[in-house]
Amino acid sequence: MSEVYAARRERLRERCAAGGSATALVTRPANVRYLAGAAPRGAVLLLGSSEDLLLCGAPPSGEAGEGRPDEALRVQVLPRAGGDAAVAAADAAIVQGADSLAVEEHHLTVTRHRAIGAVAPRLRLADLGGAVEQLRVIKDEEEISCLRIGAEIADQALGELLESILVGRTERHLALELERRLVDHGADGPAFATSVGTGPNSGRRGHRPTDRRVEEGDFLSVCLGATYRGYRCEIGRTFVIGTSPADWQIELYDVVFAAQRAGREALVPGVAYRDVDRAARQVLDSAGHTEGLPALIGHGVGLEIDEDPQLAPAAMGKLDTCVPVTVEPGVHLPGRGGVRIDDTLVVRPEADGGPELLTITTKELLAL
Repeated sequence: MSEVYAARRERLRERCAAGGSATALVTRPANVRYLAGAAPRGAVLLLGSSEDLLLCGAPPSGEAGEGRPDEALRVQVLPRAGGDAAVAAADAAIVQGADSLAVEEHHLTVTRHRAIGAVAPRLRLADLGGAVEQLRVIKDEEEISCLRIGAEIADQALGELLESILVGRTERHLALELERRLVDHGADGPAFATSVGTGPNSGRRGHRPTDRRVEEGDFLSVCLGATYRGYRCEIGRTFVIGTSPADWQIELYDVVFAAQRAGREALVPGVAYRDVDRAARQVLDSAGHTEGLPALIGHGVGLEIDEDPQLAPAAMGKLDTCVPVTVEPGVHLPGRGGVRIDDTLVVRPEADGGPELLTITTKELLAL
């Protein structure tokens, strides 16, 4: 992997040079991990003029959730606890003879920005912008492999839960059990806070589990994800508890399923982000569900669970091959509940079989 990290840093170096900066300071944890292989707590990466440095307050632990630093990258541990690695990196840039430094202004606090300026007043600070985030959009096959394994773990955890007795158990209990199962099957941990909604809570995006108990006839919506070697995937499914679904439940489910299928089928290289959103949203609009729809139909995943691209009505840009995204339409009817179906897929050309579905748990409306 060392050559992979080196190539990523070189691509960033070329972007910095084009913007007039020979050096860069990367502070956003996901960006540090992408370029350095690991992001210990508080660590930063200096893309230096003569040497790249990973600066951190304590030696890297090597734990799965933290990652392992690129062996070709020198790790510099701060001499005292409580020091700011970003300030130390600016000082190191001066030692290397830099006269300018590109920083992630969207991540740095005003206080840290001022501290960097104070320790290196002759260093011209420029904005790195979202350069690293843009590099992260297209994944290599090693990254996709991590996402694929994470999806397998999430599918496995969800499948096991569905085989257990659900009636009478609380949303909170089910969410905790799912997160335990993720770790049992090899995940670093959950990719985000697991959402379980029953009855009137079902279908809500980002619903926080409560002590409401599962009842016969409920919709049960579950959204979970696994983190594997830092990479995060997502899956969401909706089921009916106990009895055969009611007519309104079947009708609502069929609409959301059709919208999700339309969004998945729109995932082709070169399609505009907003056209994927439109493909799914039109199905919901045509069925009369125009209120309370999600702000976006999907988003990118990777070292963060919600990253570029955003599949939203006003999003600018087009999809590339090897970009992993979610497609997650949903409808919630206040007081009754709702449906959410969520998959993680990788954009592939039609010659390679079209979008690769990573999350494969059935989307059939099951009565559990």
